[in-house]
Amino acid sequence: MHLHILGICGTFMGGIARLAIEKGHQVTGSDQHCYPPMSDQLQDLGIQLHQGYDAGPLKQQPDCVVVGNALSRGNDFVEAMLDSNQAYRSGPQWLNENILQDKWVIAVAGTHGKTTTASMIAWILQDTGYSPGFLIGGVMENFGVSARYTDSPFFVVEADEYDTAFFDKRSKFVHYRARTCVLNNLEFDHADIFDDLKAIETQFHHLVRTIPHNGLIIRPQGCQALDRVIDRGCWTSVENFSNQMHTSQNDLSQNDLSQDDLSQDDLSQDDLSQDSTQPDWSIEKIKADGSLCDIYFKQQLAGRLDWQLIGDHNINNALAAISAVRHVGVKIEDALNALKTFKNVKRRMELKGEVNKVTVYDDFAHHPTAIASTIQGLRYKLEQSQQPESRIIAVVDPRSNTMRMGCHKKTLIDSVKMADRTIFHIPDSYDWYLDTSSYENIQSGNSVDEILEMLKLTVRQGDHILVMSNGGFDGIHERLLQQLQSQH
Repeated sequence: MHLHILGICGTFMGGIARLAIEKGHQVTGSDQHCYPPMSDQLQDLGIQLHQGYDAGPLKQQPDCVVVGNALSRGNDFVEAMLDSNQAYRSGPQWLNENILQDKWVIAVAGTHGKTTTASMIAWILQDTGYSPGFLIGGVMENFGVSARYTDSPFFVVEADEYDTAFFDKRSKFVHYRARTCVLNNLEFDHADIFDDLKAIETQFHHLVRTIPHNGLIIRPQGCQALDRVIDRGCWTSVENFSNQMHTSQNDLSQNDLSQDDLSQDDLSQDDLSQDSTQPDWSIEKIKADGSLCDIYFKQQLAGRLDWQLIGDHNINNALAAISAVRHVGVKIEDALNALKTFKNVKRRMELKGEVNKVTVYDDFAHHPTAIASTIQGLRYKLEQSQQPESRIIAVVDPRSNTMRMGCHKKTLIDSVKMADRTIFHIPDSYDWYLDTSSYENIQSGNSVDEILEMLKLTVRQGDHILVMSNGGFDGIHERLLQQLQSQH
């Protein structure tokens, strides 16, 4: 079958392209902008890419057009497709019909941490012999790709709440029919399609309604938005997690709790019910940065997490991942061993280079909560590497649809309080203004050129520059490294 994919350079649709190729389909695609790592993946797959959205590719008479949610009525290709009675599907619908049928779907939803948590789950399953298929919104270092198809009955998917297509305004994740579902967190986002948090909660309620009785929902303790979602109706067992310090006075030693005692099948439904006072999963930090901590399940010591990642947000992700794979049948001990070799996703605190003793990182963070967590994680890292005096210079590009609309501008300043200096990218095209006049260590620039000039005057040896954006940011990382190379 010949599929033509509209919006093929997006992470989700690019993943659909890879799955279709691995299923034996012929794939072509259209898009306007494509940059690494997705452009590299498509090139490696040998996919013919058509620049722009004119109707030319319809002359090849594809069997089906898979339409990305960035396309809308008025688009030349879309109008020609409808006029010609061309067969079409949304990406999530195609995924459901062609990949997920008869699969045990493990879905990860939430405002933050979806990509990292889904990647952890996929890697644990791979390391323990389950060989899962997956579709995840980022290139995983352990796999080198964002999607793959296997004959395994297990499939891991990043479950986005964004709308499905111009002809299907439900959230993508209602198509996936998850059996194991992580609800990582829930905050207001996607202001271009949701009026308020309540509207997003409704979509999460719809997701919960699709999860079977014999499934499992995994969620953080203390998230009021998710409390409201669950209170609207839940027909599935729930496990909750918290990265707060384990407080039980009756901890058992690790040897007191066998792995057989922790198997999913040995626990009753009552054991799986949500506890109102103590989380099912909790931790005790051995190192302050979270790189070494003890994991507790049902108030009993279950094992030790010793891994490469840092930060409270990643501990949350790990707890959710361990709970999810345990539902599938993986022993906690084996999950912890797998996480020792887990490598984070590209664009998650990714080291881009070090020049003249100045270090440059790239991170996908763009929401204030994610920005704050990322800076905190780097601060932990510097403290643990005995560089507590090193400066963090945050360069923040609030370019998501929600951020461009100014919905979170009041919390942007607070999100960078752990950075020593911050430069926000606020183009003239934005219809809102960020007042930084009362902050000596916070500036804003309306272009990458201006930001690079600011950095030229600011950066000194020993600094760590953390660039955060969910887009290409006009190649700022490479340009910054070149600028540092030319400076003494």
